[in-house]
Amino acid sequence: MNNPVVPAGFPARVGVLGGGRMGAGIAHAFLINGADVVVVERDEAAAQAGRERVKASAAKTVERNPQGGDLEELASRLSVSVDYAAFGDRELVVEAVPEDWALKVAALRGVEEQLSLGTVLASNTSSLSVSGLAEELARPQDFLGLHFFNPVPASTLIEVVIGKQTRPELVEQARTWVLGLGKTAVVVNDAPGFASSRLGVAIALEAMRMVEEGVASAEDIDNAMVLGYKHPTGPLRTTDMVGLDVRLGIANYLHQTLGERFAPPQILRDRVARGELGRKTGKGFFDWS
Repeated sequence: MNNPVVPAGFPARVGVLGGGRMGAGIAHAFLINGADVVVVERDEAAAQAGRERVKASAAKTVERNPQGGDLEELASRLSVSVDYAAFGDRELVVEAVPEDWALKVAALRGVEEQLSLGTVLASNTSSLSVSGLAEELARPQDFLGLHFFNPVPASTLIEVVIGKQTRPELVEQARTWVLGLGKTAVVVNDAPGFASSRLGVAIALEAMRMVEEGVASAEDIDNAMVLGYKHPTGPLRTTDMVGLDVRLGIANYLHQTLGERFAPPQILRDRVARGELGRKTGKGFFDWS
């Protein structure tokens, strides 16, 4: 099979920093839509694990839609590396490392040093200030937020976050990329928690307080939102899927920037301290074992 034709305006060569669940999902999204993708990880073992995550995800896509691509051809457009220099020929690089300020700044600086002039660098941050991260870079005008949602293959939303120094034409360019991925763009100006995390965390924290106060069980609270408000997944099950540690980190940041209404409830702190982080550890607000 020949390489699929990449639509006009869609990046033909994409890089993803981080091959974990989110990074692999982002790589998968660009890969199945025609891009050549390189995933960079911290060491060889992590890089190979990232490759397998992307391939497994792509295999499920091909299984569901055999006309949508050939697994061997998809795999031929996927490469992994442990060297930021692999990003040198990319048109777009998306950073998808854990939600830690110092880690993201170090990673973004390291990637930017390898990029050609005009290459777009994006962060998959779900809450950290895009303008603040941009201030740490040499070319802030070429930087923006692309907040993908978990699980990336099934999600139809990408939040495009515009920093104070992001060049205006990047907004329409990003819309084109999102459309090319078969998803919908929500464009927001940089603010703590953007739109999605701010609203999602607010609901989730209140749901946790209700469990803490004995108002109702986690299952009944989630059912109230799923059946009463047509949410596809309740706020507590979503928290388990995202990771309680991730939600705690976001809540701490929003607490610092937006005030007491985002103070993490003790039940969240206690569960994280016990290692009950949700689906990835087998237990959170629900039992995933």
